[in-house]
Amino acid sequence: MSVSIDKEKCTGCSACVEVCPVNAISMENGKAVVSDACIDCGACIAQCPVEAIS
Repeated sequence: MSVSIDKEKCTGCSACVEVCPVNAISMENGKAVVSDACIDCGACIAQCPVEAIS
């Protein structure tokens, strides 16, 4: 299973970027993007204030 970001819900707050332990999330065009480095830890899911990550 891999982390998925709903681009419609993402507000670009970057809270997920800050909490990612392996720096697998970056911002592109004001939206979060997950790279292949993701280890599926779920930290970003818990941190997202708009529930854009699943």
